[in-house]
Amino acid sequence: MKHILLVFLGGGLGSVLRYIISKALNTSYSNFYFGTFLVNILGCLLIGIILGFSLKDNYLTQNQTLLLATGFCGGFTTFSTFALENQTFLKNGDLINFAIYTISSVVIGIVAISIGIWLSKLV
Repeated sequence: MKHILLVFLGGGLGSVLRYIISKALNTSYSNFYFGTFLVNILGCLLIGIILGFSLKDNYLTQNQTLLLATGFCGGFTTFSTFALENQTFLKNGDLINFAIYTISSVVIGIVAISIGIWLSKLV
């Protein structure tokens, strides 16, 4: 039950922060979803750092990893919104932004995780 509560708490905090950032950056006058893009890339960086610390001499406990990686990062990042926004690009025939958004999200996300793991090794 403790693990479920940790994931619940972290997920709630991550979701609220995602909402605030997306609300501020996903504006109706922009044709790109900067808020979702930013939270997904930041989430990748954070999960890389968290998992790097978790693997590094047990720097983080299992409970801390559940709270931060599974809970917070799971609530903070959003694949379903990413997919919906891509579907909107396709529906509107905006293949350029579809391609840029999809490719950059995946590639930069993987790079961000790698950077996060690398950063965790510096400490």
